[in-house]
Amino acid sequence: MKVVSAGLTDVGRKRNHNEDSFLIDDELQLYVVADGMGGHAGGGTASRIAVETIDKELRRAREGRDNPFVTSPNLQDSLLPDALRTAVERACLAIFTTAQEDPRLSGMGTTVISLVVRDNHAFFAHVGDSRAYLVRGPLIQQVSEDHSLVNEQIKAGMITPEEAKHSRYKNIITRSVGFEEEVQVDVMGVVAEPGDVFLLCSDGLANMVEDRELHEVVQGTAVLAEVPKRLIDLANERGGDDNITAIVVQMST
Repeated sequence: MKVVSAGLTDVGRKRNHNEDSFLIDDELQLYVVADGMGGHAGGGTASRIAVETIDKELRRAREGRDNPFVTSPNLQDSLLPDALRTAVERACLAIFTTAQEDPRLSGMGTTVISLVVRDNHAFFAHVGDSRAYLVRGPLIQQVSEDHSLVNEQIKAGMITPEEAKHSRYKNIITRSVGFEEEVQVDVMGVVAEPGDVFLLCSDGLANMVEDRELHEVVQGTAVLAEVPKRLIDLANERGGDDNITAIVVQMST
């Protein structure tokens, strides 16, 4: 299956620097959004190390004896999920080690939502509250599950999804890459269909724009390359409270 992609990041309306980073590697068909935290120096450094390390580690894995990019007929038999998980774990260690060496970077970390496409298989590795969505025809579905305090409260029945949107705790995440030496990485796989669009984004988009609106922009924009800017513009119209990053990846035959 063929892949077309586009991505963009924006500082937003309220911040004076951008701590988001993103990666589009069409050769590997690897796509990553990372939303850093830890101050002006720390957040941007953490997110940059994350995307660079994940890319480097997967390129290294491709050159190794057990190349995870070799085509596998079945989703469950692919080596890519483990390779993607390992790449995120090594990004975590790289960020943590860098912070230990420089007191100015102490406590930095980042979210990661990453996607690797191989044939009609799409694999995701995820830490934090940056998100992956699948847009398929009239439907939009969040593929990732937020590692956030409000999501834990929703699952426990303490608050409703509507209350979560306005919670003062909505920016508190329960897992991040690099804050500690190790991190638990969620990995998911999806069998893709022609016409599917995967959207990866930081919470600067997801917190400002409803899922149905994301769907409307993705499906209502004729040129895929224009989608990220339209999404970012919409988030900025709503206030642009945070940095905003979006990548769209479209599958076709």
